[in-house]
Amino acid sequence: VMSFKEIKDFENKIAHWFGSPYAVAIDCCTHAIELCLRYKEVDKFTVPPNTYPSIPNLAKKIGIEFEWKEEDWKDYYYLGGTNIIDAAVLWKKHSYIPGTLMCLSFQFQKHLSLGRGGMILLDDKEAKDELKKMSYDGRDPDIPWREQNISTIGYHYYMTPETAQRGLEKLPEAIKTKPKDWKLEEWPDLSNMDVFK
Repeated sequence: VMSFKEIKDFENKIAHWFGSPYAVAIDCCTHAIELCLRYKEVDKFTVPPNTYPSIPNLAKKIGIEFEWKEEDWKDYYYLGGTNIIDAAVLWKKHSYIPGTLMCLSFQFQKHLSLGRGGMILLDDKEAKDELKKMSYDGRDPDIPWREQNISTIGYHYYMTPETAQRGLEKLPEAIKTKPKDWKLEEWPDLSNMDVFK
């Protein structure tokens, strides 16, 4: 029977590899970024036009402002004006940047390809505990929910133990192999798309 043990093991191994004190497993990178935006109560950010559509879509979904900001980014970029990093394509040992909320992706095209999944790397224990609860319907995963007085709004964005188990199985190979070198040209300019005009 799978349990939270797989998730905690996977969080610990990813945190160790990237060099962050903590990691919170999420069902996808976009939801990781959404939780960080909600947690930090961000009301505005900038984003490069060469990124994935889900990031500017988040601003519309949550009802916050965003502006395009041309940026020649590689491996990761900051959501401008915040300490939140979209690191969906980053795969590099000890690359965690202290003081940030760094969001990873394990989507099928990514280096550690799990079909779906993401992680928030961070060094703030209070933020880690709160983001974990936010991802998990507002509850502390270590205590049966019926025995809790839930005080945090939750979003049902948790990673399943099955995904974490797949991550644990595939991690050694991902660590051994060289990641793809993503080029900026691989992302079209979203500011030209009708949905964002």
